[in-house]
Amino acid sequence: MNWQEQYQHLREALTVAHEPSEAEAIARLVTEHVGKKNFRSLEAAAVTAEEEEEIKSVLQQLLKHRPLQYVLNEAWFYGLKFEVNESVLIPRPETEELVDWIVKEVRGKKYEVRTEMPAYLVPRTSYLRLLDIGTGSGCIPISLKKNLPDAKLSAVDVCSEALHTATTNAVNNETEINFHLLDFLDESKWSLLDKYDIIVSNPPYIKNTEATTMSKHVLEFEPHKALFVPDEDALLFYRKIADFALQHLQPNGAVYVEINQQLGKETAALFQQKGFTVELRKDMSGNERMIKAVYGF
Repeated sequence: MNWQEQYQHLREALTVAHEPSEAEAIARLVTEHVGKKNFRSLEAAAVTAEEEEEIKSVLQQLLKHRPLQYVLNEAWFYGLKFEVNESVLIPRPETEELVDWIVKEVRGKKYEVRTEMPAYLVPRTSYLRLLDIGTGSGCIPISLKKNLPDAKLSAVDVCSEALHTATTNAVNNETEINFHLLDFLDESKWSLLDKYDIIVSNPPYIKNTEATTMSKHVLEFEPHKALFVPDEDALLFYRKIADFALQHLQPNGAVYVEINQQLGKETAALFQQKGFTVELRKDMSGNERMIKAVYGF
């Protein structure tokens, strides 16, 4: 069997669980991943026995609704390749928009250091210091570091397995990130963290009752701890982030967060009630998806 025939077989098999256009796209990605070449370079080449076995394994997992990114153990985000597994969320295009917002706003901007040192000892400008809260795969800080090479990036997560994956991704993408294993909801741990010019987060924001509307491949495979919050306290993480920022945000700094599209006005109001000036932005689909909050020092 050559790769063109293998691709056709894979595409037809995938239509059991996917729409035809989606099955075609997945089949092409699997073909290129297993064949380790561009599709056009593979078509007439023969499929080895080992490659055929790998494709069978991939197909079995896909037909059980395991996400393609977990099956292939990789995902692309902001032009970079990341290792992903069931300990971390699969990076989403909407989060790329959040990263892009930060990159475009702060690239080339200089940040002053808040310090008690005599003025003559303080550098006129300093590197940008940024913290990512709930980093998961590390896709946010790593992408930011790649595009803001002079910045100093830190990231926290409560899950050691997630931090192991994030560390691997930082190494693979040749970036230096300071990772910390830390339960951000525990305010007693905040003293272990520094002051930052940018605080960014894509925290858990889906209410438990919204689970009924979500697809099987998300509910059965992606980490619930990174997705869901109690219905009675859906803005839990945003309240904590705002309170943390009041203590740890440098002058002229900003908070950037991804939000639940159903709670845009409520999330904006939470930051405003704590004294922040808020910009609520829609994503490419027209949903209220991200917030920038600046505190008036």
